[in-house]
Amino acid sequence: MIGRLNHIGVAVPSIEAAKQTYMDLYGIAADAITATGEMPAQGVRFAFVNLPNSQIELIEPLGETSPIQKFLERNPAGGQHHVCFEVEDIHAARDAMAAKGATVLGEPRIGAHGTLIIFVHPKNSNGVLVELMETPKSGAH
Repeated sequence: MIGRLNHIGVAVPSIEAAKQTYMDLYGIAADAITATGEMPAQGVRFAFVNLPNSQIELIEPLGETSPIQKFLERNPAGGQHHVCFEVEDIHAARDAMAAKGATVLGEPRIGAHGTLIIFVHPKNSNGVLVELMETPKSGAH
């Protein structure tokens, strides 16, 4: 049911510092990292590190009530937050997950790629928060 790995989400206390780390330590070119955007409805700032086979999504809290804030309180240096897989139909994926007994967190909503997403609780995936993202219709990744 799941498709390709779209990205790994990494929570960071500072997106700008994390961008610099990817450039300095891993040799990522500045133009391979997107501008920082904001999703106020989800309480995060984000940027993508574009790799040949996937992306790393850097996420930073946008305010004190951000769900990422709690993650960073437990992991002050940051860390892997979620794994995102593509699915053809987010509503069918949500229904299939629920039918199999998984806890789907919230209703489908627009994510950073501009397409619908849901999250599956870590207790259902060996401790990993899984994001399911509807494959972008334009084919862009």
